[in-house]
Amino acid sequence: MQPGLGYDDSDGGAPPKLSIGQRMLLVLPRMGRGEKKDRQPAGDWMRKTFMKPEDPDAKPAKKASDTPESVEELEAAVKTADDKERAIGLVAAPLAAAIGFLVIHTLVANDPAQHLKSGALNPQYVNPSLYDDLFLVLLALSFVMLTMAMLRKRLFLGIATALYGLAVFNLHYWGFGVPFVLAGAWYLVRAYRLQRDLKLANGEGPSARYGPKAQSGSTSYAAKPNKRYTPRSSSPNRAVRPKRAS
Repeated sequence: MQPGLGYDDSDGGAPPKLSIGQRMLLVLPRMGRGEKKDRQPAGDWMRKTFMKPEDPDAKPAKKASDTPESVEELEAAVKTADDKERAIGLVAAPLAAAIGFLVIHTLVANDPAQHLKSGALNPQYVNPSLYDDLFLVLLALSFVMLTMAMLRKRLFLGIATALYGLAVFNLHYWGFGVPFVLAGAWYLVRAYRLQRDLKLANGEGPSARYGPKAQSGSTSYAAKPNKRYTPRSSSPNRAVRPKRAS
């Protein structure tokens, strides 16, 4: 009789059916041996599951920035703003109008009295009509921002956004003015970079002076001759003629 099975095969009879517990006892040692072969460290399993490392045999995909853009794409990018820039402008314009109303309302509410208790004119008093004019300027800048965002004009959108931020910044509301100044500077920097890339693509940039066009005979700054006069140096190998005796 084999231990743990509960039957005797000496008589040649058919073995009885095994119970579920006995089957599990027979299967567990095999599972343990199979798991030991395929077992991997917990760190490797977590790295493969969550970090998803790249396949070393796969070819690396080219990034969008690695491929140079064509001249037509650069011209289109210079003329019109993309969806991201347009969306930022469409969100910033109504927000600017609301901030302008809030700032001017706060300034008018906190405006001190025109005269002091002694009857003298208060130097800190500001005429409310000045605040009204400033509110109209802020609304006009907000309207320009909205219009330029709808028309996808990056340069003018950046100028209007920066001017609005400077106006609010000068009113000592730095928390509202600084984000608009940074957004306007971001627009202007993007416009400058696209213009620079377009000039380089057309061969009008500084790098074109020393490129193949300059070597083929085109006029460039580096090929211009120097107009400064340089005196001819005397040759050291020239023999000195003796003076004739008088």
